[in-house]
Amino acid sequence: MKKLYSTMLAAAASLAVAQAQTWQPVETGNACEPRHENAAALVGDNFYAIGGRGMKPLEALNLKTLMWTKLPTPPVEMNHFQAVTYNDEIYVIMAFQGKYPHETPLPNIYIYSPKKGEWRLGPEIPKNRLRGSAGVVVHNNKIYTVCGIIDGHYDGHVAWFDEYDPKTNTWKQLPEAPRSRDHVSVGIVGNRLVVSGGRRSSAKTGKVLETTIAETDVYDFKTGQWTTLPESGNIPTQRAGNTTVTKDGKVWLIGGESQQLKAHNEAEAFDPKTGQWTKGPAMQQGRHGTQAVVYKDKIYIVAGSANHGGGPELNTVEVLK
Repeated sequence: MKKLYSTMLAAAASLAVAQAQTWQPVETGNACEPRHENAAALVGDNFYAIGGRGMKPLEALNLKTLMWTKLPTPPVEMNHFQAVTYNDEIYVIMAFQGKYPHETPLPNIYIYSPKKGEWRLGPEIPKNRLRGSAGVVVHNNKIYTVCGIIDGHYDGHVAWFDEYDPKTNTWKQLPEAPRSRDHVSVGIVGNRLVVSGGRRSSAKTGKVLETTIAETDVYDFKTGQWTTLPESGNIPTQRAGNTTVTKDGKVWLIGGESQQLKAHNEAEAFDPKTGQWTKGPAMQQGRHGTQAVVYKDKIYIVAGSANHGGGPELNTVEVLK
């Protein structure tokens, strides 16, 4: 009973904090290009909008001056990926190029150096692990990739889990996740990787938007074991194409798409201490196919698609304060 009471108090506190926060538009001095199925990353004070459908320039929003700067366009189209920052550089791993429904995985890592202001072709990804729409995170100076799909939106969703060491350029296969999923974005709290949201896209069978997943899977880096949370730990609003960030010891799952026409504006937070999700404030503009970042204890999000599928593309910025 005491444990239950403590859990209820923690959940109530999380809800109170979430309700005290609101999403607000960020009025920038100029505009970036509209885009979706893009990623984003933070390096220093700069919020980078990266890739998307078609060839899109790299653009950086200085979060102090609120001015966008147009930077070198990536050497190839890159879409459907979760960008990460490593050693103050932006890494693009497990991205797609091409058109629906047979997007193809990029065979190499691509790296952008803000210091040099240029892109470089990184190492090859093992051919037997190539996919896109995967979750990608950095933990203890290594990059982890989980789940994804091999053949665009058509077929081949996987539960693969890999570790990449940029220092030695070596890959290691880890225990597969409890279930396959694509259009997934993941986060880390402490020593735990939280995998929630996403779907099993299957244009091959005519089922894509309706294949969203409820369960939350957690990997413990200390034990090397996966756990699927009980039903009470299911994500409250099933959706894919969302973005995930970690803030204040919680994993936030933001936006996404499902069978409803409008992209989701929900923001829900997972507390690993309670194993529960709480509903946060809704974004002013629903969006999917983009990425958020945390800067000075605030969550920023840019671009994405306003409806499920391919548009309309957005270029607006919101911040959760």
